[in-house]
Amino acid sequence: MMIQSRAEIDKWQQTIAAIREQIGKVIVGQREAVEQLLWCIFAGGHALFEGIPGLGKTVLVRTVADALDLSFSRIQFTPDLMPSDITGTNLIHFGQRGETAYEFQKGPIFGNLVLADEINRATPKTQSALLEAMQEKTVTVGSATHRLPEPFFVLATQNPLENEGTYPLPEAQLDRFLLKIFVSYPSREELKEIVRRTTAPKQERAEKRASGELVREIQEGAKEILISDDVLDYAARLVMMTHPEEADAPESVKKYVRFGSGPRGLQAIVSVSRVKALMDGRLHVSIQDIGQTALPALRHRLLLSFEGQALGVSPDRIIGEIVRKMEGSR
Repeated sequence: MMIQSRAEIDKWQQTIAAIREQIGKVIVGQREAVEQLLWCIFAGGHALFEGIPGLGKTVLVRTVADALDLSFSRIQFTPDLMPSDITGTNLIHFGQRGETAYEFQKGPIFGNLVLADEINRATPKTQSALLEAMQEKTVTVGSATHRLPEPFFVLATQNPLENEGTYPLPEAQLDRFLLKIFVSYPSREELKEIVRRTTAPKQERAEKRASGELVREIQEGAKEILISDDVLDYAARLVMMTHPEEADAPESVKKYVRFGSGPRGLQAIVSVSRVKALMDGRLHVSIQDIGQTALPALRHRLLLSFEGQALGVSPDRIIGEIVRKMEGSR
């Protein structure tokens, strides 16, 4: 699909603005988290939300499903959850003459927008049940492979790992998330507005402003946003500087990072930057887009060294230093 006219860009901008407005009817503040979630959806990726309990992560995901008119499915992750509770299982049916037949009973993963709530409360075995679904958009049970509906998004929430009863997500699964989005604590005024809305006799719900078909149209349109060789090289150099063996990497990377981002980090930055440019009404990706999308695209793709973990070094701090060094070298 090729972008035909400025009118198409304008139409998509208006659609996204209307979606943002509907989200704002329900969600108080969290503008950065909402914006990054929209980047992720229109880039066709999955998002991992992190924040303490009670900040509205679940409500945000459900609100997005309402605004996009997508089928919504919720999986509450607990330590006793089994992989088949997510993917589904084959059931045996007995006929009148004693013959048997197998029928696949779909699990909650078969939805357009799947909320994996408190994903880090399940065991690694159960967490891994999402790997095939997130990467291939299929589910294999026994010898049969089943296609998931389109569009398909996993929006997972997790509590900070210092909370009790949590399991760190494996690096292979973290890498499947296009972005990791932090949900921050609200300000005092936002806190008061949250209480006003949630204790009112009637609570607002987001209205439909898009469809699955329109979401896929915008996704395809975003892929046509241009990125020059210079901007792509800038993004590649930024990702390479997350590796401690890179000669011009900042000292914090060499000291506190064990492994840097893989190729998916660069793919995430480029695809999300294209969406950001489209949302801004531009037909090309800028260097500023690269710098602004690097943080949510890379923060979960850095594996800190033992020293970095012991000192509580934040991946955000390291990525910020890389971005500043890149800007200073332009």
